[in-house]
Amino acid sequence: MNYIILDLEWNTSFSNKKQKYVNEIIEFGAVKTDENLEIIETFSMLITPQIGKKLNSHIQELTHITDEELTSANNTFTHTLKCFEKFLGTGVLLTWSTSDILTLIENYNYYYHTEKLPFLTKYCNLQVYCEKILGVHNPSLQLGLSACAEMLEIENDCLSMHRAKDDAILSFYCLKKLFDEQKLRSMTELALTEEFYKKITFKVRFITDINNPNVDKSQMFFNCPICNEKMQQKSRWKVKSKSFVSNFTCKNCKEEYLGKISFKLRYDETLVKKKLTLMEEIKKEQKRIKAEKEKGRAEKNKKLKVKVKNKETTVKQPQ
Repeated sequence: MNYIILDLEWNTSFSNKKQKYVNEIIEFGAVKTDENLEIIETFSMLITPQIGKKLNSHIQELTHITDEELTSANNTFTHTLKCFEKFLGTGVLLTWSTSDILTLIENYNYYYHTEKLPFLTKYCNLQVYCEKILGVHNPSLQLGLSACAEMLEIENDCLSMHRAKDDAILSFYCLKKLFDEQKLRSMTELALTEEFYKKITFKVRFITDINNPNVDKSQMFFNCPICNEKMQQKSRWKVKSKSFVSNFTCKNCKEEYLGKISFKLRYDETLVKKKLTLMEEIKKEQKRIKAEKEKGRAEKNKKLKVKVKNKETTVKQPQ
């Protein structure tokens, strides 16, 4: 079995045809290994943009790819994809997080009008695999590629970050350090089913309707962090910054808190996050912000007065 680690670079371009922004792929980079995780081949191709005319300045700074390089590459997306299909074969495709596979689906859908990638048979999210092996898997806080490499003490000075092939190589180094064939097989999904595409294209979102059936109201309580007794809710739930907030009081400790609960809906689960903050701390922070604003206004008025005074002095000067 071959493992193919893919990384993409893309440029956000506005499509007049679709009347929306598209993450247009500008570079493919990949590494192919054998079943023992020995590199047998690499893949690297730049793509001449067909949707956007110029690279965003941010992408140029990030990748150091120039418009001239892309133009001279003279590769269309469809041509590059056919080359990559041949490179992939029947191997397992791995990407660091789902961003790259989703961008590939987006581009394929743009040109072929379907989200299904006919050449993809098996897929694994390498980011989640590494997180689970390292024991740091947290859906709310994903592990970045550079951070993972640093944790594993992988030297990457000779690699150009944010270039597709080099990022694929760095991903490979992380996989090799954490390789467990059985665990990798168990986390590899068949990509030929409707279920796979429903899951991978599902848009994670926060629930802000308290009557949504995915809101578990039995979770909407807080215990006092001091005595661990269940606290009394003092106000109705309100939505603020994609979370439900309410005031709580502990009868034993006489402390007042602001309780904050968020429900993040994923394809196969709802993540619940709870946070308590002392009202005293909130009031202190509000006073600090107010004082800073007043100070800023005072300094602005002072500068304005000096400016007006200087102008008046200039006008009154004798001729």
